[in-house]
Amino acid sequence: MKKILSIFAAVSLLAVLVLPAVSLAIPLSGTIPSSCTITNQAVSDSVSSCVMNAACDPSANVDCGVCCMLNTVYTVTNWIFYILTLVAVLMIIYGGFTYIAAAGDPAKATKGKTVLTLSIIGLAIALLAKFVPALVKFVLGM
Repeated sequence: MKKILSIFAAVSLLAVLVLPAVSLAIPLSGTIPSSCTITNQAVSDSVSSCVMNAACDPSANVDCGVCCMLNTVYTVTNWIFYILTLVAVLMIIYGGFTYIAAAGDPAKATKGKTVLTLSIIGLAIALLAKFVPALVKFVLGM
């Protein structure tokens, strides 16, 4: 156990020391986008400066950064929601099957109950992923 912990600590330390150097190896010129296409209807409905499927125009004093950030937050949280929901449903099926197939074995029945409980907690976390964009909009004052 100590060997695994020391290997993990060494890899973590190496990552902390090396990753900043690797991330700064590429010059920043030309990598900053000059426009953003809003693809999420909730973003274009809630922010008056965002236009659905139209690129933000920085010369028109439109706050493209906020629009792009909200668009990214909505996209990422939607993916998290879909993946966690799929995994939770599969684990509920597995937990139910384990519980039913326990055939009187208390250890298997307990395992099935535990899997079902943790699956429901995972589903609740997936639902929280849908709450994050509303929280970001509240913090930004939109």
